Amino acid sequence: MNDVLDVALRLLAVFLVFLVFPLVVGQTEHKVMAHMQGRLGPMYAGGFHGWAQLVADGVKFAQKEDVVPAGADRRIFQLAPAIALLPYLVVLVAIPLGPDNAVGQFVDAGIFFVLAVMGVGVLGSLMAGWASANKFSLLGGLRTAAQLMAYELPMLLTAASVAMAAGTVSLPGILDAFEWWWVPWQIVGGLVFFTAGLAELQRPPFDAPIADSEIIFGAYTEYTGLRFALFLLAEYAGIVVLCALTSVLFLGGWHGPYPDGLGWLWMLLKTAVLAFVVIWLRVTYPRLREDQLQKFAWTVLIPLALAQIALTGVVKVVIS
Repeated sequence: MNDVLDVALRLLAVFLVFLVFPLVVGQTEHKVMAHMQGRLGPMYAGGFHGWAQLVADGVKFAQKEDVVPAGADRRIFQLAPAIALLPYLVVLVAIPLGPDNAVGQFVDAGIFFVLAVMGVGVLGSLMAGWASANKFSLLGGLRTAAQLMAYELPMLLTAASVAMAAGTVSLPGILDAFEWWWVPWQIVGGLVFFTAGLAELQRPPFDAPIADSEIIFGAYTEYTGLRFALFLLAEYAGIVVLCALTSVLFLGGWHGPYPDGLGWLWMLLKTAVLAFVVIWLRVTYPRLREDQLQKFAWTVLIPLALAQIALTGVVKVVIS
């Protein structure tokens, strides 16, 4: 009975994080972009510092009509938003948030599990583009597929580098083996992992699959109301997952300068800082063209990821 209660409490905590953190990131993006770009609306909605902007967005999406195109594959069209969103909930179950087994569910092959499930989320965009009966949506889906193939490899390679350093593919095991002197020689891998993750989330400047100036809104062009809102929520949930994973693999996760009892706080701070960087990049860099996006993955990120693995192998041999 105690085991069942423990599992239930862990899953409830993960579910609350999944419900709250993506909304916090979305609200923060409104505010940060408002400050950086001088946008007035998000700063005044509701009065004090635009607190009602998120509420207004929710009401707006709820009021819009749920339209399914006549020529669409109705079942796949309706299922796509859930396929895009739910994998990030599953991934959060395996990410350690603090010491003393503060994880939803311990997974032995944690790295392989989280990266595989994150890849499933991209299928939601592919399904949406294919099922919409819209040429712009189909083109956005094809761009998403090409982007997934290009940027999945550097993510896997850099995650493998961390697993080599720690001698385990378990996420809690990696944090147990973590040493601060890892950070300087794993930092290139961390940058590659974080950048490839942004591309998989189709965040600017890697948002060619949803380029409004070229293909309206890519795979999501035909979506309205709450289904469209679910795709946006999936994007913000993906930001939380990516930042948390980057913190765990490359920044020591819950390790901090003070006793481990505050581990959850360090994990939260690292994730929040990385989420701010994601927003900052959105308002700083212009969108890459599709050819530039592919070239960047194959000629820059993948060679750097391979070099990181080679460096990790050398370091492991030297210290052993």
